[in-house]
Amino acid sequence: MAQQHLDPTDPRTGSGPGSGPGSESGPKTGLTTGPDTGPVPGPVAAEALAGYLRAQATEFLRALRLHREAGAGAAASEGSVEAALALRRSARRISGSLHTFQAVLDPDWSEAMRPELAWVSGTLALEHACSARLERLLQALHRLSGTAVLPAQGPAGAGPAGGPGGSARSSAPAAVTATAPATTAAPGRGSLTVGAAKAGALLDRQLTLARTRAHSTALQALGSSRFHAVADKVAVLASEVPLTPAADTADLRPPAEAARERLVDAVAALPLITAGSPYNAEALAHGLSPDPAPHPQDAPWHQVRLLLRLHRYALEVLYRAAGTAAAAEPTAPTAATVPTTAFPTTTPAAPPPDLLLLAAGEALDRHRDASEASAAAAHAARTPRIAPATAYALGVLHADQRHEVEAARYAFQRSWQKDVLGSL
Repeated sequence: MAQQHLDPTDPRTGSGPGSGPGSESGPKTGLTTGPDTGPVPGPVAAEALAGYLRAQATEFLRALRLHREAGAGAAASEGSVEAALALRRSARRISGSLHTFQAVLDPDWSEAMRPELAWVSGTLALEHACSARLERLLQALHRLSGTAVLPAQGPAGAGPAGGPGGSARSSAPAAVTATAPATTAAPGRGSLTVGAAKAGALLDRQLTLARTRAHSTALQALGSSRFHAVADKVAVLASEVPLTPAADTADLRPPAEAARERLVDAVAALPLITAGSPYNAEALAHGLSPDPAPHPQDAPWHQVRLLLRLHRYALEVLYRAAGTAAAAEPTAPTAATVPTTAFPTTTPAAPPPDLLLLAAGEALDRHRDASEASAAAAHAARTPRIAPATAYALGVLHADQRHEVEAARYAFQRSWQKDVLGSL
């Protein structure tokens, strides 16, 4: 059930059945960071990257301190969960920036740091992924059974599950138990069938066990000497960024443009023509394959998601440089007679990068979640000696999540064509 962490440089980004319209419209993203159309008018010095890395390293250390203060273990608070999320965010941004702008950073230090940050982010993500996957599948079971939302948790005997995020997810297992066939609700509406209830209980056991193991793994990782070594390196990074001697004259826009081009090439390899048609059933292809591995057609879409994230992080560095340059501009001589609100000197001329890429990124996040949820349903259906009604419910659940995969691809295609390509 572990999340996949693909290499952003992996050339296998286009294993789909068709190339789609990306080859025609790929270069026209409207988000180029080249010398003429970038978010900043001139070259971006490496000091902008150094400032960005120092800020992210500071956020990492602050989140680590909050996580230790909030506590962990069975009595972990919501603050501990938020701190873990902040740790992951900072680690991803540092690692992504090291990958995109590796030409201006010390190569030995960068190559040693990137896999360690990926290990931290991936380890901390497992527990949250299991909780979110269980909640998603249980909600789908109730939706498919005629109940729009999970029933409210009963007041008695429904304590929070152990580990971070347990209080937020604890109502889902109780809901499955509460909606067993013994309920007095009208049959067929608002209640789970025997097969659906048993399928929910099976998913609850498997994913709760996986979440518990992930929680233990995260606790061991945060207390290991390996993590302490990473934290020490991040603490040094907060005050000193190991740039190369050539960084004094380097321009950060070409590496950022290269990250954008990798994204465009990966999107061009996707079957966007097929994804542009709703109910195309492409996501259901090979649904009865005996291969228990993750769906092979999902890998290119996961790769695009990672490349889109790297592109966003590169734009964050460039927009940080633009915002710093705008803030450093002297105040206009007429500021004494004109309201200061007429001079938004700290606002970049272009909108923040997330506004243009937010919808596309959210669609790919939904694609990833639905893909992993369908894999969890298929894994549960392979459990030996389960009842035919339980296997049937899990098969319906698997097909539902594959339809969600298809819907997310359709949403990404629409967003890419409308928001990104239409931003010119």
